Amino acid sequence: MNGDVVLLAPDDDVAVALRGCDEGTSLAVPGREPVVARHSVPSGHKVALRRIAAGEFVRKYGHVIGVATRTVSVGEHVHLHNLAMPDGVSALASESTVTEVPQAPIDLRRTFDGIVRPDGAVATRNYVGVLTTVNCSATVARRIVRRTEDEVAELDGVDGVVALTHGTGCGMATEGDGWRLLRRTLSGYARHPNIGALVVVGLGCEVNAVSSLMSELGVADHVPVESYTIQEAGGTVDAISRGEKLVRDLAARLVGTRRTPVGVEHLVLGLQCGGSDAWSGLTANPALGVASDLLVAAGGTSVLGETPEIYGAERLLAQRAVRPEVAVALLERIAWWERYTRDNGTTLDQNPSPGNKEGGITTILEKSLGAVAKAGRSPLRAVCGYAEPVPTPGLVFMDTPGYDPVSVTGMIAGGANLICFTTGRGSVFGSRPVPTVKLATNADTASRMAGDMDVDCSPIVEHGVDVAEMGRRVYDHLLDVASGRKSLSERLGLGGEEMVPWQLGAVL
Repeated sequence: MNGDVVLLAPDDDVAVALRGCDEGTSLAVPGREPVVARHSVPSGHKVALRRIAAGEFVRKYGHVIGVATRTVSVGEHVHLHNLAMPDGVSALASESTVTEVPQAPIDLRRTFDGIVRPDGAVATRNYVGVLTTVNCSATVARRIVRRTEDEVAELDGVDGVVALTHGTGCGMATEGDGWRLLRRTLSGYARHPNIGALVVVGLGCEVNAVSSLMSELGVADHVPVESYTIQEAGGTVDAISRGEKLVRDLAARLVGTRRTPVGVEHLVLGLQCGGSDAWSGLTANPALGVASDLLVAAGGTSVLGETPEIYGAERLLAQRAVRPEVAVALLERIAWWERYTRDNGTTLDQNPSPGNKEGGITTILEKSLGAVAKAGRSPLRAVCGYAEPVPTPGLVFMDTPGYDPVSVTGMIAGGANLICFTTGRGSVFGSRPVPTVKLATNADTASRMAGDMDVDCSPIVEHGVDVAEMGRRVYDHLLDVASGRKSLSERLGLGGEEMVPWQLGAVL
Protein backbone atom coordinates (compact mmCIF):
# COMPACT_ATOMS: atom_id res chain seq x y z
CA MET A 1 0.00 0.00 0.00
CA ASN A 2 3.06 2.27 -0.15
CA GLY A 3 2.44 3.43 -3.73
CA ASP A 4 -0.20 4.96 -5.94
CA VAL A 5 -1.45 1.54 -6.96
CA VAL A 6 -2.03 -1.81 -5.25
CA LEU A 7 -0.02 -4.75 -6.60
CA LEU A 8 -1.72 -7.96 -5.51
CA ALA A 9 0.87 -10.51 -6.64
CA PRO A 10 4.52 -9.97 -7.66
CA ASP A 11 4.07 -11.15 -11.24
CA ASP A 12 0.72 -9.49 -11.95
CA ASP A 13 0.32 -7.70 -15.27
CA VAL A 14 -1.96 -5.04 -13.79
CA ALA A 15 -2.25 -3.05 -10.59
CA VAL A 16 -5.24 -1.28 -9.03
CA ALA A 17 -5.29 2.53 -8.86
CA LEU A 18 -5.71 3.66 -5.27
CA ARG A 19 -6.99 7.03 -6.43
CA GLY A 20 -8.38 8.23 -9.72
CA CYS A 21 -5.55 9.67 -11.84
CA ASP A 22 -5.27 11.79 -14.97
CA GLU A 23 -3.37 11.11 -18.17
CA GLY A 24 0.36 11.70 -17.68
CA THR A 25 0.34 10.99 -13.93
CA SER A 26 3.42 9.11 -12.71
CA LEU A 27 2.27 6.18 -10.56
CA ALA A 28 4.53 4.65 -7.89
CA VAL A 29 4.34 0.85 -8.02
CA PRO A 30 5.52 -1.09 -4.96
CA GLY A 31 8.68 -3.05 -5.84
CA ARG A 32 8.72 -1.87 -9.47
CA GLU A 33 9.56 1.10 -11.59
CA PRO A 34 6.91 3.85 -11.76
CA VAL A 35 4.51 3.83 -14.70
CA VAL A 36 2.96 6.83 -16.41
CA ALA A 37 -0.81 6.72 -16.93
CA ARG A 38 -1.53 6.91 -20.66
CA HIS A 39 -5.19 7.72 -19.98
CA SER A 40 -7.26 8.76 -16.99
CA VAL A 41 -7.83 5.76 -14.70
CA PRO A 42 -10.74 5.74 -12.22
CA SER A 43 -10.17 4.69 -8.62
CA GLY A 44 -10.25 0.92 -8.27
CA HIS A 45 -9.63 0.30 -11.96
CA LYS A 46 -6.67 -1.53 -13.47
CA VAL A 47 -3.56 -0.05 -15.04
CA ALA A 48 -1.13 -2.10 -17.18
CA LEU A 49 2.36 -2.61 -15.72
CA ARG A 50 3.86 -4.08 -18.89
CA ARG A 51 3.16 -4.22 -22.60
CA ILE A 52 0.56 -6.92 -23.23
CA ALA A 53 0.19 -8.27 -26.77
CA ALA A 54 -3.21 -9.00 -28.27
CA GLY A 55 -4.25 -12.55 -27.33
CA GLU A 56 -2.07 -12.68 -24.20
CA PHE A 57 -3.51 -13.63 -20.84
CA VAL A 58 -3.71 -10.89 -18.23
CA ARG A 59 -3.06 -11.70 -14.57
CA LYS A 60 -4.32 -10.16 -11.34
CA TYR A 61 -4.31 -11.80 -7.89
CA GLY A 62 -1.63 -14.04 -9.43
CA HIS A 63 -4.31 -15.63 -11.66
CA VAL A 64 -5.64 -15.17 -15.17
CA ILE A 65 -8.54 -12.70 -15.25
CA GLY A 66 -8.92 -12.34 -19.02
CA VAL A 67 -7.27 -12.05 -22.40
CA ALA A 68 -6.14 -8.86 -24.13
CA THR A 69 -8.30 -8.08 -27.15
CA ARG A 70 -5.66 -5.75 -28.56
CA THR A 71 -2.14 -4.65 -27.69
CA VAL A 72 -2.07 -2.85 -24.34
CA SER A 73 0.70 -0.37 -23.57
CA VAL A 74 2.39 0.22 -20.22
CA GLY A 75 0.30 2.64 -18.16
CA GLU A 76 -2.88 2.02 -20.14
CA HIS A 77 -6.27 1.65 -18.48
CA VAL A 78 -7.26 -2.03 -18.67
CA HIS A 79 -10.99 -2.66 -18.81
CA LEU A 80 -13.85 -3.57 -21.13
CA HIS A 81 -12.30 -1.89 -24.17
CA ASN A 82 -9.22 -4.14 -24.19
CA LEU A 83 -9.90 -7.14 -21.92
CA ALA A 84 -12.30 -10.04 -22.49
CA MET A 85 -13.10 -13.55 -21.31
CA PRO A 86 -10.79 -16.25 -22.65
CA ASP A 87 -11.87 -19.71 -23.76
CA GLY A 88 -11.54 -22.65 -21.36
CA VAL A 89 -12.19 -20.52 -18.30
CA SER A 90 -12.14 -23.21 -15.61
CA ALA A 91 -8.88 -24.72 -16.80
CA LEU A 92 -7.04 -21.41 -16.41
CA ALA A 93 -7.13 -21.19 -12.63
CA SER A 94 -3.68 -21.45 -11.10
CA GLU A 95 -3.13 -23.83 -8.21
CA SER A 96 -3.33 -22.37 -4.75
CA THR A 97 -0.20 -22.34 -2.61
CA VAL A 98 -2.17 -22.06 0.66
CA THR A 99 -1.89 -25.31 2.59
CA GLU A 100 -2.06 -24.43 6.29
CA VAL A 101 -5.40 -24.68 8.11
CA PRO A 102 -6.23 -21.48 10.01
CA GLN A 103 -6.14 -21.79 13.79
CA ALA A 104 -8.17 -19.90 16.39
CA PRO A 105 -6.16 -17.44 18.50
CA ILE A 106 -6.08 -18.16 22.22
CA ASP A 107 -7.89 -14.91 23.07
CA LEU A 108 -10.67 -15.40 20.49
CA ARG A 109 -14.24 -14.88 21.70
CA ARG A 110 -15.93 -18.27 21.68
CA THR A 111 -19.42 -17.47 22.96
CA PHE A 112 -22.37 -15.26 22.10
CA ASP A 113 -25.73 -14.65 23.75
CA GLY A 114 -28.20 -16.86 21.90
CA ILE A 115 -31.77 -18.07 22.37
CA VAL A 116 -31.75 -21.77 23.20
CA ARG A 117 -34.89 -23.57 22.04
CA PRO A 118 -36.29 -26.59 23.93
CA ASP A 119 -34.89 -28.97 21.31
CA GLY A 120 -31.37 -27.50 21.65
CA ALA A 121 -31.46 -25.38 18.49
CA VAL A 122 -30.03 -21.88 18.94
CA ALA A 123 -31.61 -18.72 17.54
CA THR A 124 -30.16 -15.28 17.04
CA ARG A 125 -33.62 -13.64 16.87
CA ASN A 126 -37.15 -14.43 18.08
CA TYR A 127 -39.86 -13.76 15.49
CA VAL A 128 -43.47 -14.64 14.78
CA GLY A 129 -43.56 -15.68 11.13
CA VAL A 130 -46.54 -15.31 8.77
CA LEU A 131 -45.79 -17.79 5.99
CA THR A 132 -47.75 -17.91 2.74
CA THR A 133 -48.37 -20.97 0.61
CA VAL A 134 -48.97 -18.94 -2.54
CA ASN A 135 -48.51 -15.43 -3.90
CA CYS A 136 -52.30 -15.01 -3.75
CA SER A 137 -52.10 -14.75 0.05
CA ALA A 138 -49.07 -12.46 0.14
CA THR A 139 -51.00 -9.21 0.50
CA VAL A 140 -53.06 -10.58 3.38
CA ALA A 141 -49.86 -11.70 5.13
CA ARG A 142 -48.26 -8.28 4.68
CA ARG A 143 -51.37 -6.49 5.95
CA ILE A 144 -51.38 -8.70 9.04
CA VAL A 145 -47.77 -7.81 9.72
CA ARG A 146 -48.30 -4.11 9.04
CA ARG A 147 -51.11 -3.98 11.61
CA THR A 148 -49.24 -5.87 14.33
CA GLU A 149 -45.52 -5.22 13.86
CA ASP A 150 -45.18 -2.14 16.08
CA GLU A 151 -46.88 -3.65 19.11
CA VAL A 152 -45.18 -7.05 18.73
CA ALA A 153 -41.73 -5.44 18.49
CA GLU A 154 -42.37 -3.74 21.84
CA LEU A 155 -42.90 -7.04 23.66
CA ASP A 156 -40.17 -8.21 26.00
CA GLY A 157 -38.05 -10.92 24.40
CA VAL A 158 -39.75 -10.71 20.98
CA ASP A 159 -37.97 -9.21 17.97
CA GLY A 160 -41.02 -8.78 15.79
CA VAL A 161 -43.32 -10.34 13.22
CA VAL A 162 -42.29 -10.98 9.63
CA ALA A 163 -44.24 -11.80 6.46
CA LEU A 164 -42.61 -14.74 4.69
CA THR A 165 -44.07 -14.31 1.23
CA HIS A 166 -43.05 -15.38 -2.26
CA GLY A 167 -44.11 -15.13 -5.89
CA THR A 168 -45.23 -18.64 -6.70
CA GLY A 169 -47.17 -21.59 -5.18
CA CYS A 170 -49.58 -22.24 -8.04
CA GLY A 171 -49.44 -22.72 -11.81
CA MET A 172 -46.79 -25.37 -11.28
CA ALA A 173 -46.33 -29.13 -11.34
CA THR A 174 -46.53 -31.05 -8.06
CA GLU A 175 -43.35 -32.91 -8.84
CA GLY A 176 -39.89 -32.13 -10.19
CA ASP A 177 -37.10 -29.81 -9.13
CA GLY A 178 -39.21 -26.65 -8.96
CA TRP A 179 -41.79 -28.19 -6.64
CA ARG A 180 -39.23 -29.82 -4.36
CA LEU A 181 -37.20 -26.63 -4.17
CA LEU A 182 -40.20 -24.49 -3.17
CA ARG A 183 -41.39 -26.92 -0.50
CA ARG A 184 -37.85 -27.28 0.85
CA THR A 185 -37.46 -23.52 1.07
CA LEU A 186 -40.79 -22.92 2.83
CA SER A 187 -40.15 -25.78 5.24
CA GLY A 188 -36.67 -24.45 5.97
CA TYR A 189 -38.05 -21.06 6.97
CA ALA A 190 -40.83 -22.62 9.03
CA ARG A 191 -38.33 -24.77 10.95
CA HIS A 192 -35.75 -22.03 11.37
CA PRO A 193 -34.76 -21.50 15.02
CA ASN A 194 -35.38 -17.75 14.64
CA ILE A 195 -39.10 -18.46 14.13
CA GLY A 196 -40.59 -18.81 17.62
CA ALA A 197 -44.18 -19.10 16.41
CA LEU A 198 -45.81 -19.46 12.99
CA VAL A 199 -49.00 -18.59 11.14
CA VAL A 200 -49.51 -20.20 7.70
CA VAL A 201 -51.90 -18.44 5.33
CA GLY A 202 -53.16 -19.82 2.03
CA LEU A 203 -55.82 -18.83 -0.48
CA GLY A 204 -57.63 -22.17 -0.50
CA CYS A 205 -57.48 -23.43 -4.08
CA GLU A 206 -53.74 -23.29 -4.85
CA VAL A 207 -51.51 -26.15 -5.95
CA ASN A 208 -49.32 -25.69 -2.87
CA ALA A 209 -52.26 -26.35 -0.56
CA VAL A 210 -52.12 -25.50 3.15
CA SER A 211 -53.07 -29.02 4.24
CA SER A 212 -50.37 -30.61 2.08
CA LEU A 213 -47.69 -28.13 3.16
CA MET A 214 -48.54 -28.48 6.84
CA SER A 215 -48.04 -32.24 6.65
CA GLU A 216 -44.45 -31.71 5.47
CA LEU A 217 -43.29 -28.65 7.42
CA GLY A 218 -41.71 -30.65 10.22
CA VAL A 219 -41.88 -27.79 12.72
CA ALA A 220 -40.60 -28.65 16.20
CA ASP A 221 -43.24 -29.56 18.79
CA HIS A 222 -42.41 -26.55 20.97
CA VAL A 223 -43.23 -24.06 18.17
CA PRO A 224 -46.91 -23.01 18.17
CA VAL A 225 -48.35 -23.12 14.64
CA GLU A 226 -51.72 -21.97 13.27
CA SER A 227 -52.97 -22.21 9.68
CA TYR A 228 -56.01 -21.20 7.64
CA THR A 229 -57.08 -20.08 4.17
CA ILE A 230 -58.55 -16.79 2.99
CA GLN A 231 -61.49 -18.60 1.42
CA GLU A 232 -62.46 -20.41 4.62
CA ALA A 233 -62.02 -17.20 6.63
CA GLY A 234 -64.62 -15.47 4.47
CA GLY A 235 -62.43 -13.21 2.34
CA THR A 236 -59.68 -10.64 2.64
CA VAL A 237 -61.04 -8.53 5.50
CA ASP A 238 -61.90 -11.48 7.73
CA ALA A 239 -58.62 -13.23 6.86
CA ILE A 240 -56.61 -10.19 7.93
CA SER A 241 -58.60 -9.89 11.14
CA ARG A 242 -58.11 -13.56 11.93
CA GLY A 243 -54.38 -13.31 11.24
CA GLU A 244 -54.02 -10.24 13.48
CA LYS A 245 -55.57 -12.10 16.41
CA LEU A 246 -53.42 -15.17 15.86
CA VAL A 247 -50.21 -13.12 15.66
CA ARG A 248 -51.03 -11.25 18.87
CA ASP A 249 -51.88 -14.47 20.71
CA LEU A 250 -48.75 -16.25 19.53
CA ALA A 251 -46.50 -13.28 20.24
CA ALA A 252 -47.83 -13.15 23.80
CA ARG A 253 -46.62 -16.74 24.26
CA LEU A 254 -43.08 -15.67 23.34
CA VAL A 255 -42.90 -12.85 25.90
CA GLY A 256 -40.04 -13.21 28.35
CA THR A 257 -37.78 -15.24 26.04
CA ARG A 258 -34.22 -14.83 27.32
CA ARG A 259 -30.73 -15.08 25.87
CA THR A 260 -27.98 -17.16 27.45
CA PRO A 261 -24.26 -17.55 26.63
CA VAL A 262 -23.67 -20.34 24.10
CA GLY A 263 -20.69 -21.47 22.06
CA VAL A 264 -20.04 -20.09 18.58
CA GLU A 265 -20.41 -23.62 17.26
CA HIS A 266 -24.13 -22.75 17.15
CA LEU A 267 -23.57 -20.02 14.56
CA VAL A 268 -24.21 -20.71 10.88
CA LEU A 269 -22.91 -17.72 8.93
CA GLY A 270 -24.05 -17.04 5.37
CA LEU A 271 -21.36 -15.33 3.25
CA GLN A 272 -22.79 -13.01 0.59
CA CYS A 273 -21.54 -10.21 -1.65
CA GLY A 274 -23.55 -7.84 -3.81
CA GLY A 275 -22.94 -4.63 -5.68
CA SER A 276 -19.28 -5.61 -5.80
CA ASP A 277 -16.49 -3.36 -7.01
CA ALA A 278 -12.75 -3.70 -7.51
CA TRP A 279 -12.18 -3.12 -3.79
CA SER A 280 -14.35 -6.08 -2.81
CA GLY A 281 -11.56 -8.56 -3.45
CA LEU A 282 -9.02 -6.38 -1.62
CA THR A 283 -10.84 -5.28 1.55
CA ALA A 284 -14.23 -6.55 2.70
CA ASN A 285 -14.12 -10.01 1.11
CA PRO A 286 -10.69 -10.94 2.52
CA ALA A 287 -11.66 -9.47 5.91
CA LEU A 288 -14.83 -11.56 5.90
CA GLY A 289 -12.67 -14.54 4.90
CA VAL A 290 -10.60 -14.01 8.05
CA ALA A 291 -13.76 -13.77 10.17
CA SER A 292 -15.10 -16.93 8.53
CA ASP A 293 -11.85 -18.78 9.27
CA LEU A 294 -12.01 -17.68 12.91
CA LEU A 295 -15.58 -18.92 13.22
CA VAL A 296 -14.79 -22.26 11.60
CA ALA A 297 -11.66 -22.71 13.72
CA ALA A 298 -13.78 -22.13 16.83
CA GLY A 299 -16.28 -24.80 15.80
CA GLY A 300 -18.84 -22.76 13.85
CA THR A 301 -20.10 -23.01 10.28
CA SER A 302 -19.75 -20.72 7.26
CA VAL A 303 -21.77 -21.09 4.07
CA LEU A 304 -20.45 -19.83 0.73
CA GLY A 305 -22.86 -19.72 -2.20
CA GLU A 306 -23.44 -17.86 -5.48
CA THR A 307 -22.25 -20.63 -7.80
CA PRO A 308 -22.12 -18.42 -10.93
CA GLU A 309 -19.81 -16.07 -9.04
CA ILE A 310 -17.12 -18.64 -8.29
CA TYR A 311 -16.97 -19.55 -11.98
CA GLY A 312 -13.35 -19.75 -13.06
CA ALA A 313 -12.16 -19.97 -9.44
CA GLU A 314 -13.97 -23.16 -8.53
CA ARG A 315 -10.84 -25.29 -8.78
CA LEU A 316 -9.10 -23.14 -6.19
CA LEU A 317 -11.97 -23.96 -3.86
CA ALA A 318 -12.06 -27.63 -4.90
CA GLN A 319 -8.38 -27.98 -3.95
CA ARG A 320 -9.42 -27.33 -0.36
CA ALA A 321 -11.98 -30.14 -0.29
CA VAL A 322 -11.52 -32.58 2.60
CA ARG A 323 -12.49 -35.54 0.39
CA PRO A 324 -12.37 -36.13 -3.37
CA GLU A 325 -16.14 -36.52 -3.58
CA VAL A 326 -16.61 -33.02 -2.17
CA ALA A 327 -14.46 -31.56 -4.94
CA VAL A 328 -16.36 -33.61 -7.53
CA ALA A 329 -19.69 -32.36 -6.19
CA LEU A 330 -18.55 -28.75 -6.52
CA LEU A 331 -17.33 -29.20 -10.09
CA GLU A 332 -20.54 -30.99 -10.99
CA ARG A 333 -22.53 -27.94 -9.90
CA ILE A 334 -20.43 -25.72 -12.18
CA ALA A 335 -21.10 -28.12 -15.06
CA TRP A 336 -24.84 -27.98 -14.30
CA TRP A 337 -24.76 -24.19 -14.41
CA GLU A 338 -22.94 -24.23 -17.74
CA ARG A 339 -25.72 -26.41 -19.17
CA TYR A 340 -28.47 -24.39 -17.46
CA THR A 341 -27.28 -21.04 -18.79
CA ARG A 342 -26.66 -22.49 -22.26
CA ASP A 343 -30.19 -23.94 -22.36
CA ASN A 344 -31.54 -20.50 -21.44
CA GLY A 345 -29.64 -18.73 -24.19
CA THR A 346 -26.90 -17.14 -22.10
CA THR A 347 -23.51 -17.91 -20.54
CA LEU A 348 -21.96 -17.55 -17.12
CA ASP A 349 -19.68 -14.80 -18.37
CA GLN A 350 -22.70 -12.49 -18.81
CA ASN A 351 -21.87 -11.66 -15.18
CA PRO A 352 -20.45 -9.09 -13.95
CA SER A 353 -23.30 -6.61 -13.70
CA PRO A 354 -23.14 -3.03 -15.07
CA GLY A 355 -22.49 -1.76 -11.54
CA ASN A 356 -19.64 -4.23 -11.07
CA LYS A 357 -18.06 -3.03 -14.31
CA GLU A 358 -18.41 0.61 -13.38
CA GLY A 359 -16.65 -0.27 -10.12
CA GLY A 360 -13.65 -1.71 -11.99
CA ILE A 361 -14.48 -5.41 -12.40
CA THR A 362 -14.14 -6.51 -16.03
CA THR A 363 -14.71 -10.28 -16.25
CA ILE A 364 -16.38 -13.03 -14.22
CA LEU A 365 -12.91 -14.48 -13.64
CA GLU A 366 -11.84 -11.30 -11.90
CA LYS A 367 -15.08 -11.14 -9.94
CA SER A 368 -14.89 -14.79 -8.90
CA LEU A 369 -11.32 -14.53 -7.65
CA GLY A 370 -12.40 -11.70 -5.38
CA ALA A 371 -15.64 -13.42 -4.35
CA VAL A 372 -14.05 -16.66 -3.11
CA ALA A 373 -11.97 -14.60 -0.70
CA LYS A 374 -15.07 -14.50 1.52
CA ALA A 375 -14.46 -18.16 2.27
CA GLY A 376 -11.01 -17.55 3.74
CA ARG A 377 -8.62 -20.50 3.77
CA SER A 378 -10.56 -23.16 5.69
CA PRO A 379 -11.01 -26.67 4.24
CA LEU A 380 -14.19 -27.23 2.24
CA ARG A 381 -16.13 -29.89 4.12
CA ALA A 382 -19.36 -30.28 2.13
CA VAL A 383 -21.42 -29.20 -0.86
CA CYS A 384 -25.19 -29.01 -0.48
CA GLY A 385 -28.13 -28.14 -2.71
CA TYR A 386 -30.21 -24.99 -2.57
CA ALA A 387 -32.15 -24.65 0.72
CA GLU A 388 -30.93 -28.04 1.93
CA PRO A 389 -30.05 -28.32 5.63
CA VAL A 390 -26.48 -27.12 6.03
CA PRO A 391 -24.18 -29.82 7.43
CA THR A 392 -22.16 -28.51 10.36
CA PRO A 393 -19.53 -27.62 11.40
CA GLY A 394 -16.96 -26.16 8.98
CA LEU A 395 -16.95 -24.40 5.61
CA VAL A 396 -19.83 -25.52 3.38
CA PHE A 397 -20.71 -24.59 -0.19
CA MET A 398 -24.40 -24.20 -1.08
CA ASP A 399 -25.45 -24.16 -4.72
CA THR A 400 -27.31 -20.86 -5.15
CA PRO A 401 -27.75 -18.27 -7.91
CA GLY A 402 -25.72 -15.09 -7.62
CA TYR A 403 -28.82 -12.89 -7.28
CA ASP A 404 -28.58 -11.71 -3.68
CA PRO A 405 -32.11 -12.24 -2.30
CA VAL A 406 -32.43 -15.65 -3.96
CA SER A 407 -29.03 -16.74 -2.67
CA VAL A 408 -29.61 -15.61 0.90
CA THR A 409 -33.10 -17.15 0.92
CA GLY A 410 -31.51 -20.53 0.24
CA MET A 411 -28.95 -20.05 2.99
CA ILE A 412 -31.57 -19.09 5.57
CA ALA A 413 -33.79 -22.00 4.56
CA GLY A 414 -30.73 -24.21 5.05
CA GLY A 415 -30.23 -22.95 8.61
CA ALA A 416 -28.05 -19.82 8.45
CA ASN A 417 -28.81 -17.74 11.56
CA LEU A 418 -26.51 -14.84 10.64
CA ILE A 419 -25.73 -13.21 7.27
CA CYS A 420 -22.68 -11.09 6.39
CA PHE A 421 -22.98 -9.11 3.17
CA THR A 422 -20.07 -7.28 1.53
CA THR A 423 -20.75 -4.45 -0.92
CA GLY A 424 -18.77 -1.91 -2.88
CA ARG A 425 -21.40 -0.09 -4.91
CA GLY A 426 -23.76 -0.07 -1.94
CA SER A 427 -26.62 -2.37 -0.91
CA VAL A 428 -29.70 -1.89 1.25
CA PHE A 429 -30.28 -5.59 1.82
CA GLY A 430 -31.90 -7.10 4.90
CA SER A 431 -33.02 -10.65 5.64
CA ARG A 432 -35.56 -10.96 8.45
CA PRO A 433 -35.90 -13.18 10.45
CA VAL A 434 -32.09 -13.42 10.27
CA PRO A 435 -29.90 -10.34 10.86
CA THR A 436 -27.68 -9.09 8.04
CA VAL A 437 -24.37 -7.30 8.73
CA LYS A 438 -23.11 -5.24 5.78
CA LEU A 439 -19.44 -4.52 5.11
CA ALA A 440 -18.40 -1.57 2.94
CA THR A 441 -15.42 -2.16 0.67
CA ASN A 442 -14.43 1.48 0.11
CA ALA A 443 -14.44 4.78 2.01
CA ASP A 444 -16.79 6.57 -0.39
CA THR A 445 -19.58 4.01 0.00
CA ALA A 446 -18.98 3.76 3.75
CA SER A 447 -19.41 7.53 4.06
CA ARG A 448 -22.12 8.10 1.47
CA MET A 449 -24.25 5.20 2.77
CA ALA A 450 -23.22 5.33 6.42
CA GLY A 451 -26.72 4.52 7.59
CA ASP A 452 -26.59 1.15 5.81
CA MET A 453 -22.97 0.04 6.35
CA ASP A 454 -22.23 -1.75 9.63
CA VAL A 455 -18.46 -2.01 9.18
CA ASP A 456 -16.12 0.05 6.99
CA CYS A 457 -13.35 -2.18 5.65
CA SER A 458 -11.68 0.56 3.58
CA PRO A 459 -8.94 1.23 6.19
CA ILE A 460 -7.18 -1.80 4.70
CA VAL A 461 -6.29 0.32 1.66
CA GLU A 462 -6.75 3.80 3.11
CA HIS A 463 -4.62 3.40 6.24
CA GLY A 464 -2.76 0.11 5.81
CA VAL A 465 -4.78 -1.77 8.45
CA ASP A 466 -3.87 -5.44 8.32
CA VAL A 467 -6.51 -7.72 6.79
CA ALA A 468 -6.24 -10.03 9.80
CA GLU A 469 -6.95 -7.16 12.18
CA MET A 470 -9.96 -6.03 10.15
CA GLY A 471 -11.19 -9.61 10.01
CA ARG A 472 -11.04 -9.80 13.78
CA ARG A 473 -13.13 -6.61 13.99
CA VAL A 474 -15.70 -8.14 11.65
CA TYR A 475 -15.79 -11.35 13.70
CA ASP A 476 -16.41 -9.46 16.94
CA HIS A 477 -19.12 -7.34 15.31
CA LEU A 478 -20.85 -10.47 14.01
CA LEU A 479 -20.90 -11.96 17.49
CA ASP A 480 -22.33 -8.73 18.89
CA VAL A 481 -25.16 -8.83 16.36
CA ALA A 482 -25.76 -12.53 16.98
CA SER A 483 -26.09 -11.61 20.65
CA GLY A 484 -28.93 -9.17 19.98
CA ARG A 485 -27.30 -5.94 18.84
CA LYS A 486 -29.41 -4.66 15.97
CA SER A 487 -27.70 -4.43 12.61
CA LEU A 488 -28.31 -1.26 10.63
CA SER A 489 -30.65 -3.05 8.24
CA GLU A 490 -32.73 -4.11 11.24
CA ARG A 491 -32.85 -0.57 12.61
CA LEU A 492 -34.08 0.60 9.21
CA GLY A 493 -36.77 -2.07 9.11
CA LEU A 494 -35.27 -3.80 6.06
CA GLY A 495 -35.66 -7.49 5.32
CA GLY A 496 -39.40 -7.92 4.99
CA GLU A 497 -39.41 -8.24 1.19
CA GLU A 498 -36.23 -10.19 0.54
CA MET A 499 -37.45 -13.77 0.84
CA VAL A 500 -37.19 -14.85 -2.82
CA PRO A 501 -37.13 -18.64 -3.41
CA TRP A 502 -35.31 -19.80 -6.53
CA GLN A 503 -37.92 -20.62 -9.19
CA LEU A 504 -37.22 -23.55 -11.47
CA GLY A 505 -39.52 -25.27 -13.91
CA ALA A 506 -42.44 -24.28 -16.09
CA VAL A 507 -45.10 -21.78 -15.07
CA LEU A 508 -48.35 -23.44 -16.11
